[in-house]
Amino acid sequence: MERAKVIKEEIVEQDTRFLAVYVEAKNSCLVMLSEKEDKMGTLALAVPNPKGLVGPVTSQTLLGDRNVITARMLAEYIAAKKEKIAMVSVYLERLNEMQAQKIFMNLIEKVFLKEYQKDPIKT
Repeated sequence: MERAKVIKEEIVEQDTRFLAVYVEAKNSCLVMLSEKEDKMGTLALAVPNPKGLVGPVTSQTLLGDRNVITARMLAEYIAAKKEKIAMVSVYLERLNEMQAQKIFMNLIEKVFLKEYQKDPIKT
């Protein structure tokens, strides 16, 4: 039985470290995105549509009330891309949501690139 993959990445923007901890299991992904240090923040869950069905990914905020838009948007993006259940945590101290969205999206793409380099057979 294959174990979960864990990838840690970071980007420095505006003199601040932005961190990602990515855990991928057979049917799900968990991503913690944070500013300065690894912390749990607003948590969103997204569920992809079953294969063959057309329509948007379903998402819901599970915990927190800050950065809700970013957490749900990124959870939906990951669920659609990976075709798995996705949970995304977003923790910000200094930056606002709009400033952080592009940075976190770049960080997620960096994680996906690292994952692809480790296992080029899977997409």
